[in-house]
Amino acid sequence: MRLEGKTAIVTGAGSGFGAGIACKFATEGARVMVADINLESAETIAAEIGAIAIKVDVANGKSVAAMIGAAHGAFGQIDILVNNAGVTHLPGPLEDISEENFDRVLAVNAKSVFLTAREIVPLMKAAKTGAILNVASTAGVSPRPNLNWYNASKGWMITATRTMAVELAPFGIRVNAINPVAGETPLLKTFMGEDTPEMRAKFLSTIPLGRFSTPEDMGNAAAFLCSDEASMITGVAMEVDGGRCI
Repeated sequence: MRLEGKTAIVTGAGSGFGAGIACKFATEGARVMVADINLESAETIAAEIGAIAIKVDVANGKSVAAMIGAAHGAFGQIDILVNNAGVTHLPGPLEDISEENFDRVLAVNAKSVFLTAREIVPLMKAAKTGAILNVASTAGVSPRPNLNWYNASKGWMITATRTMAVELAPFGIRVNAINPVAGETPLLKTFMGEDTPEMRAKFLSTIPLGRFSTPEDMGNAAAFLCSDEASMITGVAMEVDGGRCI
């Protein structure tokens, strides 16, 4: 029960890594808001773990403000924010990615961190405590070819994590990131371009531990970094990647 008495918002929590993080947080005693652009998925996860659900478009300022307001109204305080919602583009030469896809990737993966910070940081400053966790990627550390703009968005998120950590530390707010390797989530097929045994074997050959990451892996790492056990840890981008970035 390392998160007992704490409250948390997890974006993109209707599936994949976000669902794993939300489930782990609930198991550890936190009151959780499951936020997702797909309300039905959010409600399903929320029902399973005894949480509350909300629909949010993390790339839209008004939608983000409504989410933070709803969480503050429901919980009275917000101790933890996990910026997990993310998208990618299909693999392809960097010059062939459409402007529409570029804008979508940067809006969901990067602009969302700005929008949530704009709403939640004043609340955390007032409380003189808080933990923000950004779900980045090994792609921001050791980029794969043909995912250029996705790689860049995750590199941006890692830098944002570090600069937020430096600026917010005097206010008692910690900011960290986790860097997952490809996992069994809805984005896996998009990363690979096609989901075939051959493509899976190619991806797995780059992971020394020999398996994809799981939502449970991310939940375990996130629970530690957002708990008081990690009270001296801020500004890190923890690789949860089976050795992929070595």
